[in-house]
Amino acid sequence: MNGNTYDVVIIGGGVIGSSIARALSKYECRTVLLEKEEDVCSGTSKANSAIVHAGYDAKTGSLKAKLNVKGNAMMGDLSKELDFDFKRNSSLVLCFAEEDRPALQALYERGVANGVPDISILTGDEVRKMEPNVSGEVVAALYAPTGGIVCPFGLTIALAENACDNGVEFVFNTKAEKVEKTTEGYRVITNNGVFETKYVVNAAGVYSDEIHNMVSEKKLHIVPRRGEYCLLDKEAGNHVSATVFQLPGKYGKGILVSPTIHGNLLVGPTAVDQEDKDGTYTTAEGLAEACEKAAKSVNNIPFRQVITSFSGLRAHEDGDDFIIGEAEDAPGFFDAAGIESPGLSCAPAIGEYLAGMIEEKAGFGKNPNFNPIRKGIVKAARLNTEERAELIRKKNFAPVRRDIVHLRELPFARRQRLAEENPAYGNIVCRCEGISEGEIVDAITRTLGARSMDGIKRRVRQGMGRCQAGFCTPRAMEILSRETGIPITEICKNRKGSEMIKGEEA
Repeated sequence: MNGNTYDVVIIGGGVIGSSIARALSKYECRTVLLEKEEDVCSGTSKANSAIVHAGYDAKTGSLKAKLNVKGNAMMGDLSKELDFDFKRNSSLVLCFAEEDRPALQALYERGVANGVPDISILTGDEVRKMEPNVSGEVVAALYAPTGGIVCPFGLTIALAENACDNGVEFVFNTKAEKVEKTTEGYRVITNNGVFETKYVVNAAGVYSDEIHNMVSEKKLHIVPRRGEYCLLDKEAGNHVSATVFQLPGKYGKGILVSPTIHGNLLVGPTAVDQEDKDGTYTTAEGLAEACEKAAKSVNNIPFRQVITSFSGLRAHEDGDDFIIGEAEDAPGFFDAAGIESPGLSCAPAIGEYLAGMIEEKAGFGKNPNFNPIRKGIVKAARLNTEERAELIRKKNFAPVRRDIVHLRELPFARRQRLAEENPAYGNIVCRCEGISEGEIVDAITRTLGARSMDGIKRRVRQGMGRCQAGFCTPRAMEILSRETGIPITEICKNRKGSEMIKGEEA
């Protein structure tokens, strides 16, 4: 087997591709993941509602329904194995009129049929007792206690790092330009060389139809569905404790109001179908719509505390369900296509489901060295004194990546001692989020370390606070340049062409 010959080639490094990679790392097979951007979690996975749905919304019997309920059930244990932040904060689906009660009842019955545990219908007064800021117009609501919130960056990076630690190769800045059938399987032609493989996994998000249509006569059609969001400051993070939805409509679950796993408040998304697969712009009209509709659900949302807005794309397939499995007329080519909401919730289940299909066909043996544990970002406030001391003494955590110290969570005396032992932890770079130079260095030097400003942001939240990177960017760029050798003029926000410094020398 030569250097570019593999058992499995995965196209796409979002949460789905990373989950499949991790699941395949449990088997003895040579797997490579190709990502056209500079990092994992650079497409749909980085810009969504960050919700772990309970599973009541999808049509009973659909892949969405089956994998949502299973993925939700897996998320708790997975968060412990891979050490990422996850919380079951519960979900509420609001009903505003008596004439809409049948639709709410139907949603409840669908949830029961889908196997969603412990759901119930609450009166308007019961809802307001639980969430005092919910609108007085609410007459009833569906309550799902298993609903949750997660960091999509943290989940995706955790899956990818653990896959990498267990033998999966990751190749970035590599776009699959053509996929060809061969006598032995497939040839994936990229801007960065040719990759020969027995099996292909298509996890290319909004581009998954284009990849599929290269090898199959049974064509797919993906419509990018753009959703716009407003993110509010952490001072607004306790305005609601549950994720608050409105009764779903034609284009999805409507505008939500939800706390984030990091303590902010999130409002959105809108839903606009478009042709542009890279169009993640925001509009004044879309953001106004999100705010207006959110105000129907929750009173007195402090919109003056919006610190940023963003949009993301969902890969809507014409059949309105996930497409997961081997293409009928292309043996060895496996799709994970049309993965829109609740894709993030389903990701762990999709990974196991599709990897199981491939293993059954290929007959891979179990990887005897598979390590399911990944040590994540340290929440130092939860550690006792001995554990904290060990963290400082121990420089490497092979075979799992080393921890990132969160300085702001440490008592002052511990911060002082840490700064004395490693002065980098005493240099605060991002004041809004309390991120030190030491944490940024860790983000750059660990497994699948950051090579862009967005890569640092996804790992340690540098630049995600109130000032939105207005003050900390130059210093973070200096650190990235120092640690990687990348010239300061070549440091990018994300992909090549997004250099942070433009211009010519005088």
